[in-house]
Amino acid sequence: MPVISYREALNQAMREEMERDANVFIMGEEVGHYNGAYKVTQGLLQRFSERRVVDAPIAEMGFAGIGVGAAMVGLRPIIEFMTFNFSLVAIDQIVNNAAKIFQMSGGQYNIPIVFRGPSGPAVQVGSQHSQSFESYYAHVPGLKVVMPSTAKDAKGLLKTAIRDENPVVFMEGETLYNTTWDVPEGEELIPIGVADIKREGKDITLIAWSKMVWTCLDAATALAKEGIECEIVDPRTLRPLDVETLATSVRKTGRCVIVEVGWPVAGFGAEVAYQMQKLCMDSLDAPIERVCSDDVPMPYAKNLEDEVQPQVKDVVAAVKRALYLE
Repeated sequence: MPVISYREALNQAMREEMERDANVFIMGEEVGHYNGAYKVTQGLLQRFSERRVVDAPIAEMGFAGIGVGAAMVGLRPIIEFMTFNFSLVAIDQIVNNAAKIFQMSGGQYNIPIVFRGPSGPAVQVGSQHSQSFESYYAHVPGLKVVMPSTAKDAKGLLKTAIRDENPVVFMEGETLYNTTWDVPEGEELIPIGVADIKREGKDITLIAWSKMVWTCLDAATALAKEGIECEIVDPRTLRPLDVETLATSVRKTGRCVIVEVGWPVAGFGAEVAYQMQKLCMDSLDAPIERVCSDDVPMPYAKNLEDEVQPQVKDVVAAVKRALYLE
């Protein structure tokens, strides 16, 4: 099985879907001649021409709106934001148009569009470029929200998202592009709304998505040396959320830690915690723990940036609290 990067997996997914369906096209800043700000669209302009790989000006509201209109008339746009921080400029098109047109038209218009790009903190890109907006978009009915953590999930879920008849917000971990994973050759679609167990364990369940899955895997390795076996469950998609797979794991272990890189107040982890206590109350042996970024804008200094975000030591400490070891 080939081992490829997260970046290459996304590129393969788009290339394969563009070859399969002539209605699929890409639009965004620097997606064509520059090969994408993170080189995710590398080579696609040369393969598919400027008609299907469209360099847009710095006008997110404008090209997101063009994408929504294109989807209304039968095309399948992939709208790339250079970072999801910039999606705020286009949030009216995403929330008030893409998410609502199917209902407001009485089902006359599907909106098969994918809004994709890097999300979450990178490394020293400042507070305005270091935010995680999954809770914003998961709050909106009419949108699907996908956050893959591995190259395999990135490819399989992006292909599914492109074929979906509904608008999909596809948020890629900004620090994951160079990570590698086994990715099967050929057609492999991963359904939206199905969680994945990234590590089997018996003592406690860690629920995490995107780059925090990797932090949890490192924490689980450290804890295993102390005889603590963590089960790691990756929702992969936040809306719809596969609550049953998450709950099955929590019922098995009796304890739960939720790890997210977003802020704590109204973060998506709060919704997960609510669902788990509702479904697993009789199985829980300890209160659910949450590990989030600190409730501050991201500092620029590297040492402070690391301190603000969840680290392995923070996950380890939360696990020990849930196990009453601290």
